[in-house]
Amino acid sequence: MILPRPLPRPGVTRRNLVLSGAALCAAGSAVASAAASADAPAAPSVPRCDADADGAIQTSHRKDFILGVDISTLETVERGGGKFSTADGRPGSALQILRAAGMNWGRLRLWHTPVNAHDVIEEGRIVSRHGEPVGGGDNGLAVTLRLARRLKAQGMKWLLDIHYSDHWTDPGKQVKPAAWTRLHGAALAQEVERYTSEVLKALHDQGTDPDMIQVGNEINGGMLWPDGKTWQQTPDEQVGGDAAFIALLRAGIRGVRATDALRGGRLPVMLHLAHQGDGKSAETFRRVYDGFEAAKLDYDVIGLSWYPYHHDPYDALRDNLRLLSDRYRKPLVVVETAYGHQLDNPGGGGAVFNEEGARRSGYPATPEGQARMLRDVVRAVAAVPQGLGVFYWEPAWLAVPGAGWRTGDGNGWANQTLFDDRGRALPSLTAMRDAAPCR
Repeated sequence: MILPRPLPRPGVTRRNLVLSGAALCAAGSAVASAAASADAPAAPSVPRCDADADGAIQTSHRKDFILGVDISTLETVERGGGKFSTADGRPGSALQILRAAGMNWGRLRLWHTPVNAHDVIEEGRIVSRHGEPVGGGDNGLAVTLRLARRLKAQGMKWLLDIHYSDHWTDPGKQVKPAAWTRLHGAALAQEVERYTSEVLKALHDQGTDPDMIQVGNEINGGMLWPDGKTWQQTPDEQVGGDAAFIALLRAGIRGVRATDALRGGRLPVMLHLAHQGDGKSAETFRRVYDGFEAAKLDYDVIGLSWYPYHHDPYDALRDNLRLLSDRYRKPLVVVETAYGHQLDNPGGGGAVFNEEGARRSGYPATPEGQARMLRDVVRAVAAVPQGLGVFYWEPAWLAVPGAGWRTGDGNGWANQTLFDDRGRALPSLTAMRDAAPCR
């Protein structure tokens, strides 16, 4: 997901895998313990059986169709006082309510060391200090381990999204972890492989193996820049290019495969790109995925981001899903999508989704418009032979203290949740379930 104002590039190196600051761990553990006790398994709702009555459903994956949610900020929201309830006002945990609404998968992002490597200063203002958590969920390994336990307790499968960075990555930024700043070439690839295996071993040791893994996040232009960057921003910029990018992906996949024996089976690997807003997404997808195929990368699933207010229109989404399904014959997941249920940010301040975005997308900025968009995305994925599912990005990221997109900033996402500003479930919460293929 593209968020405003990227964090400045870290400048401190550390070689060890850091989970997070001791104070953050202690606070997070307390929140996680309290939340886990409230996370009694929810009975999932039964999908409606008229979803494919018009014959539009073509997917060969209907029995395994994913209805997913990325809940990576959930601990931070709960720590800030966020509470949740059903549409009729019955209290429960966010995960209970999401599971009862038919969500069967979770998604968790993972940052290497989500701690500021230096003071973050913007326009003369110190936004946050060196050594403070980066914010945005502070999604280091400790947080990921705790949230993975909670997903498993709900009987949900889950997707691990490794960013290979200390904070957000997307098509516009892929900053190396501060600990890896001095690593290049074979040394960097070796660390990518080692780190990937170490993370998966930690998850296995606590009995919460992921059910799928992303090697990189929105990697349209490569990863671990500049080493794995595939394009030049200026004519004299030194980048690793396609060959270095492929080598880093191959290293991450080796790290996954090195742990398959622990689980007793192959962990599906997803490679994830984002749509663009320039009408050239299909061209990018063909170029990048053709490169993956030519390199014979050992991956299993194609992941896409599509936000109707940022990216190409809905018709292009449908065309691109058909293109990818026919061309590569791999399962397809829209692994990030979202839409606003109102224009105003419940927490005040700016919002990622706004009036311009609503005008661009063509959907009303209402709970009904949000639901319609979600039904359309699920139907588009289910209408192609390789359509595997859809994840909603951050449905529970309420506007509460301390839950900004980075430490020291507010939350520009709170008008795109599937809960209102009081944490009550919106009617759109069940839209994905209602549009999903019958099983």
